Formats: sequence, structure tokens, C-alpha cells
Amino acid sequence: MGIRHKIGLLIILVCFPIVLSAQMTYGVTGLLHMPSGEMQKDKTVMLGGNFLNKSITPPAWYYGTYNYYLNVTIFPWLEVAYTCTLFSAEHLGLKKYGYTGFTNQDRYFSFRIRALKEGQFWKYMPGVVLGTSDPFTSSGEQIGSATGNGYFSRFYIAATKHFQIGKEEIGVHVAYLYNKRKDYPLNGPAVGVTYSPSFHKPLTLVAEYDSKDFAIGAMYLLFNHLHMQFELQKMSRFTGGLAYKIYLK
Repeated sequence: MGIRHKIGLLIILVCFPIVLSAQMTYGVTGLLHMPSGEMQKDKTVMLGGNFLNKSITPPAWYYGTYNYYLNVTIFPWLEVAYTCTLFSAEHLGLKKYGYTGFTNQDRYFSFRIRALKEGQFWKYMPGVVLGTSDPFTSSGEQIGSATGNGYFSRFYIAATKHFQIGKEEIGVHVAYLYNKRKDYPLNGPAVGVTYSPSFHKPLTLVAEYDSKDFAIGAMYLLFNHLHMQFELQKMSRFTGGLAYKIYLK
């Protein structure tokens, strides 16, 4: 293979990777703020962080904040994430002691289990995932508590099916979310649509209703490792972040 062919192949591999969505607001695979039936490749590790507009967080955050996370797809059917969301000193009443800025954090685990792989058994079969985020309080004794520090608690089932229309690919995503939170209830359906243009596969455009609000946004995978995401929650309020993907297998 000549040097020109090698350079051309390298450009194709770099510029046209396969895009899998990372729902970075929770540190797991998904769309912008709603879950999906997609999974990462086996042995994928993601390290990321975000700016979160106050409109996208539970009421405990009445200000814009940040989170960071570690996500590992341990098996093709199991994804685990650990996410930390920052609290401000003012919110915690620590300003009188001389503390300012972000001084503490809320921590929680997320789990996603693949029930069905897209196209399994039947070519029209959607991918189906069962998942939860922040299922326990700090004591670990209550599952899906209505109060306490399980701020991001949610349980869901999500399904995804991709359709090829000519050269274009459209993804249709539906989910049902539930929790018992009094301050941030999630009880109802969510639906989203994704579009990856054939002329530039690393780009994915997203429109969704996450069971509470409408949002639009985009995701971009650069050099097959750097995942960038931004969204306009309620069609106007910015949230965005970065994640780096490592493929162990």
C-alpha cells in the first residue's frame, strides 16, 4: 500500500468513527438528558465532566453547577458509572466560615443492563435497556427514597431503533422514567430523535422530550476518543461537556 493510500485510510478512520451517544448529564450512555436503548462497546471507559444549567438539575441546585464522572462498560450488557455533582459553599451555609465557591459534592452510582440488542432475533427488534441512577441514599438502606440525598434518583426502561433512509440514519428513542422524589419527580414517557448526516458521521443532532422539558442539541466524536456534547434545555438554556473514551478491548 502506497503512502498516499495509507494517509487516505488514516483520514477515513479518524474522521468517520462510529458515534455512540453519551448522556453526559448523568455520566451514562443516552441522549441529552433522557436514556436510550444504546450501549457502549464492551470494555469502554469514559472520563468526563459537564457544566449543568440550573434548569436541568434537581431543585437542590438553584444555581449552575458542574459534575464529573467515571463510566465503565464492564460487559457488553452491563454499564456502571460513578458521578459527582458539585455543591456551592453558599448552598451549604459555609460562607460564614470563610468558604466560597464549590466545596462539596453529591455522589451516586448508575447502572444500565441490556435486555435486548438492536436487531436481536428480528431485524426490526429495538435495543432495550433497563437502568437506574442514584438508587440509594447515603445510608444505602433506602431504594428510590422520596426524600434525602438521592437527588438524581430514577428508574427507567428505554428502547432505541435506527432506520436507514437512503444514505441517512435516523434514530428513534422512547423511554419510561419513574422515581418517588417529591422535589424532582420523574414519572412519565420520554421520546427523542437523532440524526447522523451521511456526509459527516461523527456529528449527531438530537431533539428530545425528557419527561419534563424539551431540548435540542448535538454530539460530536473527535478522533474517535473525544466526545463533545451541548444542549439547550427548554430550548434556550445551555448545558454542555466533554468526555474522553478509552477502549480497553
